[in-house]
Amino acid sequence: NTRGGGGASRDGISHVAQRSNGMTVGMHPDGQYEFIGNVSHLVVLQGTRGEAPGLDDVRAALALEAPAGGGRVDAGVPGSAAGARLAAFFPLTDAAGEENGAPALEAVYGSHGKYTFPPKAKLVEGLGHMVDGVGDHVMTPEDIEASDRLGRERASLVRDTMRHLWDGYKRYAWGRDELKPISKRGHDPWGGMAVTMVDSLDTLWLMGMKAEFEECRQWIERSLTFSHAGTVSVFETTIRELGGLLAAYDLSGEQVFLDKAKELGRKLSAAFNTPSGIARGQVNLNSGSSGNAGWTGSSSVLAELGTLQVEFNYLGRHTGQAEFSQKAMRAFEVLYDKKPQYGLYPTYINPSNGNFANRMVTFGALGDSFYEYMLKVWLQTGRSDHRWREMYDKAMDGVVEKLVKQSDPSHLTYVSDWDGNRNIDKMDHLVCFLPGLLALGAYTDPNGVESPRAKRDLSLAKALMYTCYQMYERQATGIAPEYVNFVRGRDMQPGPGAAFYILRPETAESLFVLHQLTKEDIYRQWAFNIYSAIEKHCRTDAAYGSLPNVQRVTGQIDDRMESFFPAETLKYLYLIQDPDHPIDLMKYVFNTEAHPLRNLD
Repeated sequence: NTRGGGGASRDGISHVAQRSNGMTVGMHPDGQYEFIGNVSHLVVLQGTRGEAPGLDDVRAALALEAPAGGGRVDAGVPGSAAGARLAAFFPLTDAAGEENGAPALEAVYGSHGKYTFPPKAKLVEGLGHMVDGVGDHVMTPEDIEASDRLGRERASLVRDTMRHLWDGYKRYAWGRDELKPISKRGHDPWGGMAVTMVDSLDTLWLMGMKAEFEECRQWIERSLTFSHAGTVSVFETTIRELGGLLAAYDLSGEQVFLDKAKELGRKLSAAFNTPSGIARGQVNLNSGSSGNAGWTGSSSVLAELGTLQVEFNYLGRHTGQAEFSQKAMRAFEVLYDKKPQYGLYPTYINPSNGNFANRMVTFGALGDSFYEYMLKVWLQTGRSDHRWREMYDKAMDGVVEKLVKQSDPSHLTYVSDWDGNRNIDKMDHLVCFLPGLLALGAYTDPNGVESPRAKRDLSLAKALMYTCYQMYERQATGIAPEYVNFVRGRDMQPGPGAAFYILRPETAESLFVLHQLTKEDIYRQWAFNIYSAIEKHCRTDAAYGSLPNVQRVTGQIDDRMESFFPAETLKYLYLIQDPDHPIDLMKYVFNTEAHPLRNLD
């Protein structure tokens, strides 16, 4: 079974093996590995007398042995009834050792290839057998040095991608919220606050694009206003606009960014004026009136009310106005006292009293970043308030007990949703923030990274990371869909109507965090594969656009580029490659929009 250029496929469609084309053996649509047991040789035969090679020809070819020391094999196959010749002959000489990613010298024409083995499942206490794609591999200092050299080269390529995008934004949408990458025009879905510019400030800084950063600073000082925005999402405005301004201030020290952040923070603070102190989801930046969207049944959304604290804590400390922090942290205080079963919170909360308004639990849309901020608020504030770490640890125990499942047949680990009665076997791309969070939690565990809980969580992080990468790897474009369903016997499938990709960052985020903490090079390679797929399938003349269907290579691109693509996706894809960046995960926390803010301890 082959894909991408050679051999005979399961459905009977024949292909001619070409030495100039790549060939992947052993992959199939519904699983990953076709072969069981050790494979000693890979032989590609071609008939020359009008007959396809048969079993006797295969047996004759397998009798051949490559000379010791990498010598050549003649293309002819002695005794072949079909006059078969060798199109390729790979002796997999270290198959018994199963050296993952080992090179193989093709013995007829002298070309090179690589071969891999199925990742082995590891037994993890409390979790069972898990597949993580890494195994027990350990990076040596020499490995790390070589990886860093290649990383610098690849970081430069990601920077070139940002330059292409930024040139398009500057030319067609300067000062607007977003650039439409096909029609080459600006539009303002976020209230006209130059959201792409503000969201991208720290990306420009970290990539060394200081001239572009300075142009933005001057424009923001002269022209950025919040007076025309009207009613906005409290959550989106906080993580993108407020977070972007604060990170730009943190990195550059330019006062204008803190001044603008303070102005915006005051306007957003009106959303906290509820009986419980839990923020409503929308606020009018002029009148201060607030409310929740009708589709929530007037409830506040867990991921929104619980993803404001990192930004407002930082704003309160650096302006000297503690009320910013106090207002935002009230939601955490209320929800800590609720102590839900398994530490898992439903997605809708009544802003009047903090009571739960439904039973649905998810680490995808509507729930995700609340759990992220449990850990990050604890880290940001000097690990001083045990309540937030306690909330986080209980929630991760709940994930293990109620949500973690494995696919069939490939044993991919995933995190399901839970409606209070049963598991729902789907996983959003958004859930792929969780591997990075689990790894960060393990490395900062108060009991140490070698404690049973930390080892469990790090193992789960690696297994989930592999699944998130497989969401990309198994699509025709190499790009992940919005969410997948897990179906027995078929592993994962894009959900109905969910085969699109809107340039999401979560997998890149977790790859970055896991690489920073473990130094394992495979995470860099996976990240670069994702970057290459985006570059191939999402690039337009002006910038980058979303894909309507990741399962088809059609060349079609949607006229949409969210600000989080330069703010998050490209930033993480750059930082994972750049070994010289200044962000230390023990000294900074990233807000959920990838804006790094120094800890406040």
